[in-house]
Amino acid sequence: MSLWGGRFSKSINQKFKAFNNSLYFDYRLAEQDIISSIAWSRALTTVNVLDFNEQKQIEYELNCLLEKIRINPKIMLSSNNEDIHSWVEDQLIEKLGELAKKLYTGRSRNDQVTTDLRLWCKISIKKLLKSTLELKKILILTAENNQNTIMPGYTHLQRAQPITFAYWCLAYLEMLLRDEERLKNTFKRVDISPLGSGALSGTSYNINRKQLADWLGFKSVSNNGLDSVSDRDYVLELISNASIGMVHLSRFAEDMIFFNSTEVGFIELSDDITSGSSLMPQKKNPDILELIRGKCGQVQGALTGMMMILKGLPLSYNKDMQEDKKFLFNAIDTWHECIDMSILVLHKLIINKARCKEAAKQSYCNSTELADYLVSKGMPFRTAHHVVGKIILKAINTNSALEDLKLSEFKKFSDKITEDVYSILSLQSCINKRNVQGGVSPIQVSKAINEAKKIIVNSLDDF
Repeated sequence: MSLWGGRFSKSINQKFKAFNNSLYFDYRLAEQDIISSIAWSRALTTVNVLDFNEQKQIEYELNCLLEKIRINPKIMLSSNNEDIHSWVEDQLIEKLGELAKKLYTGRSRNDQVTTDLRLWCKISIKKLLKSTLELKKILILTAENNQNTIMPGYTHLQRAQPITFAYWCLAYLEMLLRDEERLKNTFKRVDISPLGSGALSGTSYNINRKQLADWLGFKSVSNNGLDSVSDRDYVLELISNASIGMVHLSRFAEDMIFFNSTEVGFIELSDDITSGSSLMPQKKNPDILELIRGKCGQVQGALTGMMMILKGLPLSYNKDMQEDKKFLFNAIDTWHECIDMSILVLHKLIINKARCKEAAKQSYCNSTELADYLVSKGMPFRTAHHVVGKIILKAINTNSALEDLKLSEFKKFSDKITEDVYSILSLQSCINKRNVQGGVSPIQVSKAINEAKKIIVNSLDDF
């Protein structure tokens, strides 16, 4: 039965019906719709719309329906209902007849759908936080096991200065910590109950909305019905979080693809997360990482699409908003899946430590140390920079590492260079010297790892 058919004299056009229906994607709100309906039934007893026994009958049947959905979450897709709200209503009417129809007193699908969606977002944020926690844990473990794995760091995709693989891991850990912080902040703005806002101006029944919010697990209630039913800022914000999170994962994937390439060879991915070529038997392709990188675009598109839906909408509810769930569900599903895939990548990662170190040694990553050495001998940095550039050109022409040049060759460029230069040119020395907070020195990396472990312990507080 349609929820709005009484005013119409003609039956609905079937093509329009198919175009208008949303059950094929909003079925995912079934549990939340039932939970919010149970809370609403309790609220209706406080204003004498339902008596105690009627409310218990409704709650019992809704809980039975909830169990059916948990067994088969797609059970409603074989129905001809417009949306998840009408499906739940029809199921209840089938069991309780006229009594079931009382449940919809004072409530609109406008406040109902945003209540359901907020409940779904709360659950999704908690799931994302748990998956992000697992990714953080494996990044920390990988860092802990590779504190002495020296590799080149890059700028402009050119070898720059020596770092460690642990330090690289910790850079992505910082990104995940910011992702987590954004999710927790978003949760606070999601955790507001709009139920009781009615279609747009509040319900005419004197329901205690704070009590209703408490029953649903919301921290507070919305202040304005007109805003409440049309507000999708929380959807935008959550998709924005996903967009930023996916950018981080895409950058992670690109680094790993580069490290995994035959030309670089810093890492090797496990056989069980790679694929081959239908033509070339030697190939071992990093498809898992390429897909993470590619799926980033889907989430950016979801954010843009959601922005475009809302940018010109008048208050309050408009049917355009039905499309919000498509963008939200796709973005969150994709982000969550890519977090899980990133965990798989790191789980059995093979790191070629010798190749990493050799690459750092071959790349003149210690050039800045040589310039700083000349500065310590009284030479202005800009002059030292120029001198070291000339020395590097000499080393390139002779296919030598800086530390392999003879002292006599160094002295052709500056008599300030003495035998002590060799101690500062070692890769380990370059790393050890960067002992400021946030630096790559073993002391700082070890501190960062220990601090990260402490953060992990408390990262899900209040969630």
